[in-house]
Amino acid sequence: MGLFNAISAWNASRLERHVSNMEEKGLCPDCRGRGFNAYAPNEYNYSNVYDCSGCNGTGSFTDWAESNGQI
Repeated sequence: MGLFNAISAWNASRLERHVSNMEEKGLCPDCRGRGFNAYAPNEYNYSNVYDCSGCNGTGSFTDWAESNGQI
């Protein structure tokens, strides 16, 4: 159980570091400021690949924070 807690804590701190780095740059943490997520959809999952769901396609950290309840 201690190993699971250590991995979970490491992952949470890594995510917090990523979000704080993106906040300093003013970029969306989900799409890294591009405004879209570049992944290949398959026949079982289709979504709008042009807009990031976190920032609604703007690439801005403030829009990401508003949509995630951070502000």
